[in-house]
Amino acid sequence: MKNYRLNPEEPQIMHIDLNSAFASAEQQAWPALRGRPMGVTNRISRECCVIAASYEAKALGIKVGVRRSEAMALCPSFILLETDPSKYTHMYQGLLRIMKDYSSNIKMKSIDEGVLDFHGMQPAMRGRSLQDIGYEIKQRVYAELGDHMRINVGIGPNRFLAKMAAGWHKPDGLDTLDHRNVIDFYKSIQLEDITGIAEAFGARLRAHGIYTPMQFLEANDELLRRRVFKSIHGLHWSNRLRGYEVDDYKTNLGMVGRQWVLSKASNNDDWLRSCLHFLVETVGMKLRYRNVEARGVCVWVSFSSGGGWSDKRMHKASFYANGDIWEKASRLFDRRPKHMVVRMMGVYLYQLTPSTRSQLGLLDDVAKKDDLTKAMDEINDFWGSFTLFSADTLTGTKNVKQKIPFGGTEYFDLLLKRA
Repeated sequence: MKNYRLNPEEPQIMHIDLNSAFASAEQQAWPALRGRPMGVTNRISRECCVIAASYEAKALGIKVGVRRSEAMALCPSFILLETDPSKYTHMYQGLLRIMKDYSSNIKMKSIDEGVLDFHGMQPAMRGRSLQDIGYEIKQRVYAELGDHMRINVGIGPNRFLAKMAAGWHKPDGLDTLDHRNVIDFYKSIQLEDITGIAEAFGARLRAHGIYTPMQFLEANDELLRRRVFKSIHGLHWSNRLRGYEVDDYKTNLGMVGRQWVLSKASNNDDWLRSCLHFLVETVGMKLRYRNVEARGVCVWVSFSSGGGWSDKRMHKASFYANGDIWEKASRLFDRRPKHMVVRMMGVYLYQLTPSTRSQLGLLDDVAKKDDLTKAMDEINDFWGSFTLFSADTLTGTKNVKQKIPFGGTEYFDLLLKRA
């Protein structure tokens, strides 16, 4: 038998994925929606996109990213709802609470997906297998989050195989992938079925004679490193496919930002500035929550007629306070072509560095600014987000809807902290 150099370790990683989480949360709350094709969007408009779809909708070809008009053409009875953060807050908190009962080493990949590392957790497992624990977690989700909520559980020796296992038999599956069955699994799937290999990487692999997962596994390490990926990532893929851990790391934070699609396009300067100011204060909150400071600011807009505008600037000194961010962002915003009607707008901060707020100099005005920022953050932490805010953002607070973050959970954790 061919030696594929697979990791022989007993699986200690579990990946949990709530099935069609946001659509399922709505169906859980509204039993009349169960069994019906439906989806969720951030804001309903004629050409808004589906950001989550029920399994009934997916069966009809209505998937994430499909526009509302396309979905209605596929299914005239398709139901689309706006996001309801309160439901997803309950879902996220409940899932996290359940996961924490089984391991202290948890990483939430998104608000509906998480990883449990059971290395060193043998005492807490009390002699049970990960499969037993997985079935117990599934039952607890059913009992504690609602009888319509289901999860997929994947178990593997590394994060990659655990995630692949979690997607093997959707919905409501529980599978293990390890050195005993991963070869048969690779023989049963296509190249683009591999997590992380989308169309572009698939084309790159095929250009070098790699058409199947098995050919990917058998590829020479030097071919992957020097010719296919042209970096150390080629070796990472070689190890990842074999069940060795290469994804247990913290990524560097590159930027923090916020964007917003206007409910009605406008070129009213006062109205737009208030909404942008609200976005700026949201970004400032995110910046301080991550305990970093920024040196760069970028402001951008998209126009209703097509095209857009952006401007950015790097500064010598770092900043973190809302007032400083707004001063820099508003100057950039004033440079836009003001006769153009804005459809979307956003702001992001970049060139981030660890915060030096604990090492402030003795300058009195700097200390006062820091004390004021801390006091406002503490009040908002205790009484809820935007209890205190700049008067200029009043219009923005009434118009900019809080959207649900569908990537990492750090910002969502912040929203819960300030709820």
